[in-house]
Amino acid sequence: MRRPSKASSHKLSSESQRLATYAQAVGQAASRIEERAWEHSLDAQLQKLLKTGHQDTVDATLNALFKEDLNAYDVLMDSVEAASESAHITIDTADGVSKAYDVLLVAAPILAWTRFAIASGAIPADILHTLTAHFSAHLLADGTQLAVSPTLFSIDQLPRSHVETYGKIHKLAQAAVKGTTLKADTKVPETAPFLADTRYLLVAVVAPAGGPLFRWQMPEHQASFAVERGAALEQWRAQATPTVSRLLPGCGVELLLPEAYYMACREADKQIRPVSIRAAVHYLTHTLGVEPSELRAVIAGFGEESAENQVDEYRVAFTQRSSSDVIYGVVWPLYGQEDEEGTPPEGPGAVPLEQKPMTPMEDIISHLNEAGVTQIKKHNERYVVEFCDDCGAPLFADPQGELAHAEMPEDAPSGTEHFH
Repeated sequence: MRRPSKASSHKLSSESQRLATYAQAVGQAASRIEERAWEHSLDAQLQKLLKTGHQDTVDATLNALFKEDLNAYDVLMDSVEAASESAHITIDTADGVSKAYDVLLVAAPILAWTRFAIASGAIPADILHTLTAHFSAHLLADGTQLAVSPTLFSIDQLPRSHVETYGKIHKLAQAAVKGTTLKADTKVPETAPFLADTRYLLVAVVAPAGGPLFRWQMPEHQASFAVERGAALEQWRAQATPTVSRLLPGCGVELLLPEAYYMACREADKQIRPVSIRAAVHYLTHTLGVEPSELRAVIAGFGEESAENQVDEYRVAFTQRSSSDVIYGVVWPLYGQEDEEGTPPEGPGAVPLEQKPMTPMEDIISHLNEAGVTQIKKHNERYVVEFCDDCGAPLFADPQGELAHAEMPEDAPSGTEHFH
């Protein structure tokens, strides 16, 4: 279950109430036919709101349902994500024939780590052409069209609302169908520097209505779709990684499976967490000239003041074993249904019910141990999320439980003090 935005409204508008009613009706439908009928009404209402820019109406409804009806909240969240990342469009051809298409906004996540800076921004035309060719050849079904945004996005530069996502997919879809060239986004926020971070390619994939989007959906691959999907990812990695490395000089990179926008972003958020731990240990040992065993990690749970005992993220502070000063920190956010007790994995590889799933705390400790850090302090106290008033960096708990700013030692090589 995803959590709503912090904004709230006391009284729902008529548009919000209609959304809530449709979401509740979907959740309570007694047959698939009834469910799909209600979904059609819900989707039509969402399309109207997204097209006219009424994000506030959607947010108000989500906040109200989160408090009153979690099942309807999940229905509405799934529906608004689908409505903003996918579309059905009709294009009139030169000979006057109307053609219907399905469109999906796909994110291709790239995990990157470095001791320097991770680039973002405009993608050179030759690199964009190469990535577009590999994406089409190795991932997409025959007969599809695509448009790749000419911008390499950091997470801070991605669409920040469902309305913005809706606008992005429709702009890219028109470019894909008409074969027009897009300009790189110029008004994007600056992104904070991290040792490990995600970058994203955004792609609109367009297929004839009802046709397959990805290779593993094609009729000849459906019987072994999982194998075909794995092979497609391996080919994408093998062929695109050298080109992506040109975009991200000085970085180690790992390409994840391109998927529907929201799913891909959530998966990348999870996958970057252990990379951040490894990158932090590598950076500290090489910068300070110490072994991993000479470092200490301090783990503490943090949450919003208004959410009683709910942990939204763990913050991992690093100190040297001979000192209590926090020299670096990594944030490990929790997503979906993750909590302090751990969430059982789903699917064929799931852990048996009688086997207790690994908690986030245990997961963090496992990655620290793998990186060579063995002295680990765990605070049982839950802290309120706090940030530095001057630079906005998160504050971390030191070994004594006091919140502190992460600061590299004064004699550490220069140019590293801005990484938090």
